[in-house]
Amino acid sequence: MTGRPRSFDRDAALAVAVELFWRQGFDRTSIAELTEATGVNPPSLYAAFGDKKSLFEEAAGVYFARTCEGFDAAAALPDTRTAMARVLDDTARAHTDTTTPPGCLLLTEPRLSLQRAALHDRLRRRLDQGVRDGDLPAATDTDALATYFLAVLRGMSGLARDGGTFDEVRAVGATALAVLPPSPHAGD
Repeated sequence: MTGRPRSFDRDAALAVAVELFWRQGFDRTSIAELTEATGVNPPSLYAAFGDKKSLFEEAAGVYFARTCEGFDAAAALPDTRTAMARVLDDTARAHTDTTTPPGCLLLTEPRLSLQRAALHDRLRRRLDQGVRDGDLPAATDTDALATYFLAVLRGMSGLARDGGTFDEVRAVGATALAVLPPSPHAGD
């Protein structure tokens, strides 16, 4: 026997949970708020997602996958400076998009340190590629540079959460881009 079918759209409920956790964070989001926002009664919510922590982990996984898709598209651009400019510009746009909560769940939620470490690794790998491709000097400390850019991304998120405009948040990214060392082939 397969049991009674669900009377709600699981993906839609998950999308609502992502937004609620994004707006309020894990600690300030209650099961009562989740059930009210999703329109799913507590027994059904628990049956579909388990406890609040499990729901948060699944919601954060969806959010992280979406973030990585955007990052990977920008990182695939042909040169490091262009790729990092796109990452920073996309970040400013996403953090100040009026159709979503301001800032970034991934960059501000204390429980997502492993995802931030994974984003750091993605940044470092793109910078390593820049060294291999000759876009960055061979002596570039890509780990330190990735740490710097992750800190900038977190700062951009905080500025957006505090009401920073797209232009203000974007200016932080543009200023950070100046830290990239010039290409060894500049002026060729």
